[in-house]
Amino acid sequence: MLQLLAFLPLPLNHALGGALGWLAWLLPTRMARIARINVELCFPEQSRGWRRSVVRRSLMEMGKALTEAPWLWRASAERLRSMGAYPALCDPAGKRPEGQALFLVTPHLGSWEFAGLHVASYGPITSLYSPSPIPAIDRWIRDARASTGGQLAPATREGLRRLRAARDRGEMIGMLPDQSPRRATGEFAPFFDHPALTMTLLPRLLRGRDDRVTFAFAERLPRGRGFRYHELEAGPEIADPDPRRAAAEINRLVEALVRQCPEQYNWVYKRFRPAPSGTPDPYRR
Repeated sequence: MLQLLAFLPLPLNHALGGALGWLAWLLPTRMARIARINVELCFPEQSRGWRRSVVRRSLMEMGKALTEAPWLWRASAERLRSMGAYPALCDPAGKRPEGQALFLVTPHLGSWEFAGLHVASYGPITSLYSPSPIPAIDRWIRDARASTGGQLAPATREGLRRLRAARDRGEMIGMLPDQSPRRATGEFAPFFDHPALTMTLLPRLLRGRDDRVTFAFAERLPRGRGFRYHELEAGPEIADPDPRRAAAEINRLVEALVRQCPEQYNWVYKRFRPAPSGTPDPYRR
């Protein structure tokens, strides 16, 4: 099925993904329930109709993210480059002081698969990833994501060693900032005014250095016409020695990007679980 999706023209591929997402919204699915809870928590000031529309459209966009992945994994570097301009803040010419790394932080917003593959086609980038439990699919994903020049580092001690080595060489590092880490490696910080367990790996890697950090996402354009980047450059607050303040800055930047395109955010993830001690679980309703 994945191989079939890889050969469908992208407009048809996206139409199929959108239809799958529409069905997930129409039927009483777990995905739709979680998305409704998240959007209600994050946008209480918006009307019920607005929130309903965002949930429906976000599920359709998640369907596209699912079906487009095999297509993107098969696309050549040249094809990917033709589908979107390089993010301006990432400086494709690589004109940074020697030894200064560039962290590209991409939340689960828009097409994070496109962003990783597209940026890697311009120069070396090492990205953390979580291996698939299905070996055949994991091997295909690893080979595909490395096809444009990217290096994958598993979320293990060895993977962290590779990230630090790439950082010390002054290369690009790709990170996803909006998944809940283990309690021992994260801090609770506000995300849309609600406490969310947030990764602290990024500020730890930045500590004592002068690296650049860009938060960006690739917006998926209608009818398979390509992708458009939205970017924010992080300031020194991202490396604050207080992990809670650094985590709060991470969430502030992610939230600023999500507000630009809320219908393309992954609202089906339980971002507010686990909850702080003594706080009710928002997903138990």
